[in-house]
Order: sequence, then C-alpha cells, then structure tokens
Amino acid sequence: MSSTFLGNEKEETKLFLKPEYFKNRELSWMDFNDRVLEEARNKDNPLLERINFLGITQSNVDEFFMVRVASLHKLIAAGIKTTDSSGQTPEKQLDAINQKEHRAVEKRYSTYWRSLLPLLEKKNIFIKEVKDLNAQQYEFVRRYFSDELYPIITPMADDTNRPFPFIANDSLNIAVCLKDKEDGKHYYATLRVPNNFKRLVKLPKADNSFVLLEDIIKEFVSSFFDGYEVKEAAIFRVTRDMDLDVAERDTSDFLRSVQKQLKDREHGKAVRLEIEKSMGEKLRSRLFDKLKVKKNEIYEISGPIDLTFLKKLAGAVKGHEKMRYAPIKGYVDPDLALSSDIFANIRQRDYLVQHPYDSFDTVLNFICKAAHDDKVLAIKMTLYRVSGNSPIIKYLGQAAQAGKQVTVLVEVKARFDEENNVHWAKTLEQMGCHVIYGLKGLKTHTKITLVIRRDEDGIRRYIHLGTGNYNDVTAHFYTDMGLFTSRRDLGVDATNLFNMLSGYSRPPYFRQLRISPKHIREFINQKIDNEIEIAKTGRKAEIHMKMNSLSDPEIIGKLYEASHAGVKIHLIVRGICCLRTDIPGISDNIEVHSIVGRLLEHSRIYYFYNNGNQDVYLSSADMMKRNLNRRVETLFPILQPDLKERVLHIYDIMWNDNVKTRVLHNDVYSMVDRRGKKALNSQEYFIHQAQEKERELKQKEDEDRDPDVFEVMRKEDNDLTLEEKKDTDE
Repeated sequence: MSSTFLGNEKEETKLFLKPEYFKNRELSWMDFNDRVLEEARNKDNPLLERINFLGITQSNVDEFFMVRVASLHKLIAAGIKTTDSSGQTPEKQLDAINQKEHRAVEKRYSTYWRSLLPLLEKKNIFIKEVKDLNAQQYEFVRRYFSDELYPIITPMADDTNRPFPFIANDSLNIAVCLKDKEDGKHYYATLRVPNNFKRLVKLPKADNSFVLLEDIIKEFVSSFFDGYEVKEAAIFRVTRDMDLDVAERDTSDFLRSVQKQLKDREHGKAVRLEIEKSMGEKLRSRLFDKLKVKKNEIYEISGPIDLTFLKKLAGAVKGHEKMRYAPIKGYVDPDLALSSDIFANIRQRDYLVQHPYDSFDTVLNFICKAAHDDKVLAIKMTLYRVSGNSPIIKYLGQAAQAGKQVTVLVEVKARFDEENNVHWAKTLEQMGCHVIYGLKGLKTHTKITLVIRRDEDGIRRYIHLGTGNYNDVTAHFYTDMGLFTSRRDLGVDATNLFNMLSGYSRPPYFRQLRISPKHIREFINQKIDNEIEIAKTGRKAEIHMKMNSLSDPEIIGKLYEASHAGVKIHLIVRGICCLRTDIPGISDNIEVHSIVGRLLEHSRIYYFYNNGNQDVYLSSADMMKRNLNRRVETLFPILQPDLKERVLHIYDIMWNDNVKTRVLHNDVYSMVDRRGKKALNSQEYFIHQAQEKERELKQKEDEDRDPDVFEVMRKEDNDLTLEEKKDTDE
C-alpha cells in the first residue's frame, strides 16, 4: 500500500475525530444518572420503586466521585494539560462536573421533598424529624439512644493537644461546636454516626414510621459533653479517592499487594464535602480548612445527607405490595433444569438464555451438574464479580474435592469487589482449586465457563459464554445474555483462552472467539468497514449495537465514517454515549436510544447486516477504551439459526420500546412520542413472555401427569354450544 494512500486515509479519519463531534465522557455519565433520576420522578412507576430510583442516583454519583472525579484530581495534581476527545482538559472537566452536580443535587432534593415524601405520607409512611415525634415516640428514641448508641459512640475532640480526627470515606459525621460553661471558650469535636446500625429506625406502634439514626444522635448529642453547652451540631460527609491503583510491577505476592492498596485507599484525598445547609460559619470554616477542599467541591444539602438509605426503605415498609414491582420469576428451560441431562441436551444443540427473564438457575445448574458428574474431568472458569454467598464457589469447591481439575481466574482488581474477591480466591484455594489472580496490566472481564467431559465417544468441551457476571444476586435485576454450546471450534478457542490466562501461551489465532485487548477492536473495525464498502455500492448496509457505554473515540469515528457512507446505524446505549447525533454529513444515519427501566440493561449485542447474512455477536465488552485496550474480553458469534433469530427479535423489541426509551438528539435525551402508538415496554414484554412460557410448561407437566383428565376436559369443552362457551368465558 502506497504511503500516499495511507496519508489520505489518515487525513480522512481525522475528519471524523473533531472535538466538537464528541461529548465528554464524564458529563455523558451524568446525563445517564439524570435519566435514572427521571425514573424517580415518573408517576407511572410504583411509589416505593420511585424511592428506590432516587437512592440509586445517590449511590451512582457517590461511586462516580470516588473513582472518576478522583482520577481527574490525580491528573490535575500531575500537571496533565492534554485534552480528551471533546477537547477538555482535566481541570475544565472537573469544573464542569461540579457545576452540573450542584444542579443535580437541587433536583434530587426537590424530588425528595416536593414529590416523594408527600406521596409517602399520604400512604401513612413517614420519615419523621425528632421534633415531630409524639411523647411516646420521643421516649422510645431517648431510650434507644441511651441503651444502644451512647455506649458505642466516641466523641473526638479537636484542639491543640488532639488533632482533627480522620474522617473515613462515605461515613456520616456530626461536627459539634461547644462552649465551656466555666471559661466561655469555644471548642470543637466530631462524632461518627455508627454504620453498623440501621439508619432507618422504626418507631413503635406505627407500622411504617421511621426516624433517621443521625437525627437521634443530634438530639441527644449534649449527653457526650458534660460541662459544655452545645452551640451547634451539624451533619457532614466526605467522599475520598477510592480508586484502587495496584502497582503492576512484578511482585512475589500480588494478593498481598492488593490487600495493602485496600488499606491505603481509605486515606485517599477528599474530592467532595457535603454539609448541612444550615451549618454555621465557624464549623464550615474549620471543616474546609481541615479537609482541604475547594469551594466548588462543597455541597450544601437541604435534607438528609446521603440518600442511599432510600434503597432500604422499600424493604422496611410493611404491606403496600401495589407500590412495588411484581416479582419476576425467571423461566427455566426443561432441557437446562437440574433434573435433566444438561450435557446430552447441549450436545444436541445450542441454548440461549436472557436473564432475568430466563432464570440464572440455568447457569447454576450447569456448574452444579459439572461439579457432580463423574464423567467431568475439569472445570475452568473466570469470576469477575460474585455474590457474598455464591453457590458457584460451593460447587467449584465440591468439584475440586471430588478430584476434578478446577482452575478459576478470580479478578481481584474488580472495582469495589476487591475485598470480596480476595476472600473468595483464598476460599477456593483452601478447597483445592487452582486460582489465578488475573493478568499483569489487564483486568480479566470475560465471562466464560469451560467444562471438559469424557463422553462415550471421547473428550468433549461444554461451554457457557455470557455478557454478564456470574453473580446470582445481580442476575435478578441485570439483563444479560448467555450461550450454552459444545461446538468444537468454540471449545478449542476456550481452551486456548484459558491456556493464555494461566500460562504463557500466545495462540496464533482464534477460530470463533474474538479476544481483547486488540482483537475485538480490529474485528469491529473490519465489520464496520465491510458495511461501508457495501453501502458505497448502493446496497443495504446496517449496523445494530447494544451496549452499556460507547466512549471509544476510534470506534465512534468509525461509526461516523459509516454513517457518512450511508450505513444505517441503530445504537441502544444505556449509559455513557460520547457520540453526537444529528451532525449534518457525519451522523445523519445514526439513531441512539437509551433504555432505563426497572432492570439494568447490561447485555451487549453487535449485529452487521453483511449482505443479508445477518452476523450476530454477543460480548462481555462495551465499546470503551478500557474494554478494548486494557481488559481481557470475549466477543462470540450466535451461529444456530433459531437463536440468531431470537437475538434479532430481542433487539427489535428493545428498539421499538416507546415507554422506557429516550432518544438522543445531538446532546439531549427525550422520551419517545408515542401518540397514536400502542405502548411497548420491552422489559415488561419479556417478563410477560417468560410468564407465558412458564404457564405453558406447567400446563404441559399437568397434562403429562394425568392425560385422561385433560382429555375429558377438552372433550367437554368441545361439546359446549357456542352460547354455553360464551357464558363460561364470562
């Protein structure tokens, strides 16, 4: 290829990478969190679920500050002046974030005070202030303080002899200003609100009346300071840099290095300070000075600091089932039930599952069967996030104890799950499993289980590939997809992948799997280029993608290039989307939807029309730089025709959702105008579909148990006259 051609190609690529074509990653994430907040404000959602959405927005933004905002602080401290794809320096991004978050705080608390609290009170659900308690309730909280709280809380003085105490990340604290009754001097102290007590304290003789723990402590705070007058007591909370930055140099004990980092990060830099709006000037000035925060990093809160307690409220409220979502009962295909011969069934055909509509029990059954099947020789698995009481860990341990070769890659660098994963890694080792802690410089994010079994005709590999974590708890409210298969080429690829993860193997190529770093990006670019070439000939060219986040500049630039060439592009992006729509000549052919509903959309689907061949892939990877460059991810094809059709149907239902979908126009998301259209909520559609399959399965099982009864019922039904049938229906 001539250097002139390469130069022209490079110049053409630059046309699609102009800063004005990109939304800043952090600001786009904040737009996503605002869409979650809109669900809290949506009157069509059940009330207790609206409360939960408000709590989720708080926990989302807390993690955002601990990680993303903290990373910008590090860049600024290091003197980094380079810009992101949208042309913003770290300092400019940080200023924009704080400005936007100040507005978001106002919106969250307006939702709390003006919308949700009054609606709760109409339903006789109360979050009371101490001043509003009756005499009996007040006596209850006084005793609760005296008996339960007073003995464990330790006031920390702050003076010349005793330094300002360390304020732990995310902890609620009470700053106190005191006046000595003898000499009239002012003193300061801090109390930490204990986090091992329920924050919502239930009041007696009232099913659904609560008071906040910190309000009780504030009411009786003078009990800690005999001889002093409490001039003021105010709540505050500090958010610190909690990003784990494990040194990737060679170390004799990587696990110990992670554990040390977990301890060190507790003392990270303060990146946000929240204070009660009523806090006086003396207490403010002291906190600002001691915690070394800038003015725009200080948030005045008109209400309870840290609204994450609202996520616990629905569980604490008694009754009111209509104010909650109806529970989802996932469907279990009889071929994947624990009582079935799962391996014989997978040997005959592939199976696709869509969680939570298809129960995650199908995955647990697969691993349980492998653990207890005498013909299974080995199990290999990657674990990124698992639950606190994971049955998968138990099954893997049982398999190892039964003499099977069990190899587990536990990614101990999975953010905020580091401590949990370290615990499980040690547990698995103690049970006899061979444990790998991840690769140097990379996070292993792929979701794959490989079972090696001695069948009658020789060794066969059985595989589960998924888009989401092996977490039996989050699988109830994350939507994900998985494939069970025994295809030989995928089995060989899976073996090569595990050899790469556990040893020094560098497979020259993979037959069906695409692996990042590097190769998923290459593959996606090739598939987009193919659609571009097809479009240039005037033929139909389409790309459909569903993912959590789209932020990689090169992939976005390539999508712009495809749009410019006439390729029709449909994107379902739940969260971050740095691509801008409606740019003339650049993104005219791109439409972006975002679905935010009761379930967290987590599955990843990548589709290319390819001259009618309709290539369909699922993946553990989003189109983000970290997924494509710094993580081990897998992208795998759906090859069985009926399963391919099912994935396309799933995507089509989601694309046509007009209840929970928001459409991106340049920089703004808006709800779908469904005037004259039948409402379609894709998540509710899939829930109903699962219920129907469950009902049909139960009916078939009943018929199989007693076919004569059902034959008589059918005969009697056929003998009814039309008029009788009408009467029966009514």
